[in-house]
Amino acid sequence: MKWERLIVSNLEKERAAIREEEFRLAERKKKLAEREAAERANAIGKSVLGKLDQQRLTALLGRMKTLGVDEVEKRLSA
Repeated sequence: MKWERLIVSNLEKERAAIREEEFRLAERKKKLAEREAAERANAIGKSVLGKLDQQRLTALLGRMKTLGVDEVEKRLSA
């Protein structure tokens, strides 16, 4: 009986360690996503888009959303 409790205890410890690792990994992913978003916002702010007034920017982004990224890239490349 003692060895059965020991095995269960070890399994529970392993499960707890895995949960802890998953939590840490999720936190790392969240921080990475936040950094990526900040870098994108910084790049947009430094671009010509950052120089537009809010009304023009909103209108342009609306048109881009309607067309889709692929179509916008295609038209800009032409």
